[in-house]
Amino acid sequence: MSDLKYYFSIFLRRLHYFLVVSVVISAVAVIAAFTLPPAYESQTRLLLEGPQIPTELAASTVRVGLSEQLEIIEQRLMTRANLLDVARSQQVFEDIPTMSADEIVAAMRARTVIQRSGSSRNPGPILTLTFESRSPSIAAGVLNEYLTLIERQNVEFRTSRAGNTMEFFEQEVQRLGQNLDAQSARILEFKTRNSGALPESLGYSLDQKSTLQEQIRQINRDIITLRNQSERLVQIFEATGQLGANESARLSPDEQRLQEMRAQLDQALSIYSEENPRVKMLQARIDQLEQRLDARTATETQEPAPDAPTQRRGSATLDLQLSEIETRISMLQEQREDITARLAVLEDSLASTPANTANLEELNRTYANIEAQYNTAVDRLAQASTGERIESLSRGQKISIIEPPTTPNRPTKPNRMQIAGGGTMFGVLAGIALVVLIELLNRTARRPEDIMKRIGVRPLATIPYMRSRSEIFKKRLVKLLVYLVILVGFPAAVYAVHLYYLPLDLLADRAMNKIGVRW
Repeated sequence: MSDLKYYFSIFLRRLHYFLVVSVVISAVAVIAAFTLPPAYESQTRLLLEGPQIPTELAASTVRVGLSEQLEIIEQRLMTRANLLDVARSQQVFEDIPTMSADEIVAAMRARTVIQRSGSSRNPGPILTLTFESRSPSIAAGVLNEYLTLIERQNVEFRTSRAGNTMEFFEQEVQRLGQNLDAQSARILEFKTRNSGALPESLGYSLDQKSTLQEQIRQINRDIITLRNQSERLVQIFEATGQLGANESARLSPDEQRLQEMRAQLDQALSIYSEENPRVKMLQARIDQLEQRLDARTATETQEPAPDAPTQRRGSATLDLQLSEIETRISMLQEQREDITARLAVLEDSLASTPANTANLEELNRTYANIEAQYNTAVDRLAQASTGERIESLSRGQKISIIEPPTTPNRPTKPNRMQIAGGGTMFGVLAGIALVVLIELLNRTARRPEDIMKRIGVRPLATIPYMRSRSEIFKKRLVKLLVYLVILVGFPAAVYAVHLYYLPLDLLADRAMNKIGVRW
């Protein structure tokens, strides 16, 4: 109980400090509360509607969530440029020509309240806009400007995003189409350059190789047969001096070969068609032999007279037949060399076929991948075109005004009692805080307990200071004058400052603009 009396006595000693702070702050709050001009609030409500066309039939390419869409609307509306344009076009503030751009923006943001329905985690589709102004018409006019900006910017945002999406896929389709054409040209050039060594011609090349090898074996057999025939003719002539008793009835080597090849042709035709390479080769040889026999017949018409010696006539016939055989052998050797060269080229092509097959498969895989990307891009371009059409016709997500702004008929702010009461309470708390701070900083010993805490010695006795009647009267008079100055003079001084130097309502308005809260 003694501690409470002690602290109360200290508070009474510092009462003038408490009164100075609390009275000044309370006076400022009361004067500002009752001098602030009336403020009018206008309100409008917006509804964020879903797409009008079912997404199962045609979907918009602008797919923005509800929370994100509301955030976009708010952020795009409260930009610096928009707030400055609206404030200057509607003359929201009386002293707007003298206000800086930062002051205008801060004041507009403080007077604009945007509320979303629902919770922050699960927002609703309704957006409420409120604006406070000194005039009812200005408050409604600002909200109308806000609505115009919101609708225009929302349409621009959605159409531009849909247009950008469609433009992107148009570029993708064009790029992939060019890549597809380039890859197709590379495949065509590769096939042209390696036309004889492609996987699709492998079967034909193998058949051709077998045919050429068979032709070489046949030519080798023909050469051996002709050489054996030449040796027999020489042996017969050396043994008998003539080519045979029935020489006139004997066939020449070409005639014998012609009969053999005709037999081979008949045998081949019984197995293969006329378009078979072996059949064509046999037919060509038969044609050559027939031409040679025709030429020989023309030569035999110029033989020596019948009365020439028989041995000379047989020798000439032998030489003619040997010459024909050698000519035939030379032709077959040339034909074998040509076929061998063709076979070497064909074997090189067959050797490079596996590598060409791998390269061609890689080219085809690349082409298939590009084609798949191209088809996907074309499909998405069609979807983007549909989405752009939906947005251009405003058939997608849009904003509707469910409650247009109205002109208020009575002021809603300021709450004068709240401002005055809150300011007075703040002044009292500030005065108490000042007294506490002064006592915390003052280390003077006032009680015996303070001396014991400081030096550890208990005083023997406490002798109070005894004042005379005149001293008591003077002290009380001074206190009374100080209290009168504080209670009357300071509020009067504050009011004089309000009237002649700095209007407190303007100061309070700036403070509320700065902190972004208006009462």
